[in-house]
Amino acid sequence: MKTLICCLVLAAPLGAWQRDFLNADEIDQIREAQEPNLRLKLYADFAKARVDLVQNLLSKDKPGRSGMIHDALEDYSKILDAIDTIADDAAARKTDIKPGLTAVANMYKALLPQLKKIQDNRPKDVDRYDFALTQAVETTSDSLDLANEDLGKRGKDVEARQDKQKKTIEAEMGNPAAASDKPKTDDAKSDDPPKRKPPTLMRPGEKKQDQ
Repeated sequence: MKTLICCLVLAAPLGAWQRDFLNADEIDQIREAQEPNLRLKLYADFAKARVDLVQNLLSKDKPGRSGMIHDALEDYSKILDAIDTIADDAAARKTDIKPGLTAVANMYKALLPQLKKIQDNRPKDVDRYDFALTQAVETTSDSLDLANEDLGKRGKDVEARQDKQKKTIEAEMGNPAAASDKPKTDDAKSDDPPKRKPPTLMRPGEKKQDQ
């Protein structure tokens, strides 16, 4: 769930074609909150605000609500991705983020039943935002599991993932240090493409005659 999240966490615009998932006031709050626990708590509040907005929109049968519900659910999932990225980075740095994760986990536990209830009720315009709703439910469930995970284990998992990504990039750039530890054998030669024979105008079985 997380490419480009580093930019998203800083809430910087990613281009005119991509809509920001935070409003101007939320962006200012995130920029002022440099401490991971503060950021986690802020993002938890922002996530709750998106689900509250969805609930409010569902209570009013008015034109155009399906588009607003879709955007709110999409923003909600991006906020959760940002939360996971902050927590991963803090865990890798061995920063104590238990207070922030506690707030986040409580938020997940409160919002997950609400999102599932919307799914079960199947609003009449749900087809317009069904995918975004499904993503929101799945992301909440996955993020809740991560929030309850041991921080030490989470930090090691992040480091292992980053190391694997680094080796993959180095291998793609042709860095021999990133090559696999598996010893090469003669069988590796079989991976080389067969050499093509030079083109000829002679028919099959015909031998070249000396001139």
